[in-house]
Amino acid sequence: MTVKQVTIAAFALALVSGMGFAQTELTGAGATFPYPLYSKMFDEYGKEYKVKVNYQSIGSGGGIQQLKARTVDFGASDAFMTDADMAGLPAILHIPIAAGATVVTYNLPGSPELKLTPNVTADIFLGVITRWNDKRIAGLNPGVALPDLGIVVVHRSDGSGTTSMFSDYLSKVSADWKTKVGSGTSLSWPTGIGAKGNAGVAGMVKQLPGSAGYVELIYALQNSLPYAALRNRSGTFVKPTLASTTAALNVAIPADTRVSLTDTAAPDGYPIAGLTWVLVYKDQNYGKNTQIKAAEVATLLWWMTHQGQKYVEPLAYSALSKAAVEKAEAQIRSMTFGGAPLLK
Repeated sequence: MTVKQVTIAAFALALVSGMGFAQTELTGAGATFPYPLYSKMFDEYGKEYKVKVNYQSIGSGGGIQQLKARTVDFGASDAFMTDADMAGLPAILHIPIAAGATVVTYNLPGSPELKLTPNVTADIFLGVITRWNDKRIAGLNPGVALPDLGIVVVHRSDGSGTTSMFSDYLSKVSADWKTKVGSGTSLSWPTGIGAKGNAGVAGMVKQLPGSAGYVELIYALQNSLPYAALRNRSGTFVKPTLASTTAALNVAIPADTRVSLTDTAAPDGYPIAGLTWVLVYKDQNYGKNTQIKAAEVATLLWWMTHQGQKYVEPLAYSALSKAAVEKAEAQIRSMTFGGAPLLK
């Protein structure tokens, strides 16, 4: 089924019920990681199909909680829900929309381009390395004038898929990090100050000389902040780019699409990359939801994974691979209302 056919099906369903398709408003909440992309997508979708999508960029943790409470039509997260997260809930689908890179950004005089290894990165955010002219950082960056300046770690204060991606990576590459902090959307940080959302972290780093934080690539670009090249598993220092993020996406995608892309084995892959998902209930017949709205949610998801992909790369995200699109299609087609397929 093409996106045009899907849209026509949803439109016809609205007419049958005597309701104007243009009156529809969908609500979603969650990840700040893809917010610049979702903002663009939902704006363009609204212009084309006269469907307003109200998306609250509140963090992945908040999006998951609102999905559980059924106060939104969809949630959004850069951290996939585990089996334990979904225990006791109706079946939840993970629809991949794009891949992105989490970057280590910082505020230093002259905005030098730094190189960092996995262990040095972990030790900065563990508070073990506390000054920018530390010999371990200097040894990786000969010729760079590193100031005798204290490092102020800036981390997320809210439940965050970006934090999950970053900590998932650090847990894979640093035994100390795995033991002392671990991975998840919310962490007990050993050092630093918190800020809300990717925008909050980027804004704090921009304001504080000597600070270091982690944000999705687009937030560093929009704030003219430098970001480090990281040594990947192959021993290559790689900067986050469309090409290096796409290389990390070149993995086997499981049927449920729940996969980690961090610490990629791709020789040219950036090591802190990941998918971002829209989360929906497989069966949409719950609460006061209607078959009309359910069909429109499915239509929106089909558009985002197909026509909407043209907006991905201009905003520094990586488009879905062919394999990821195929898995997304299967997930969307599995959506039902009272057991009956929404899309045929």
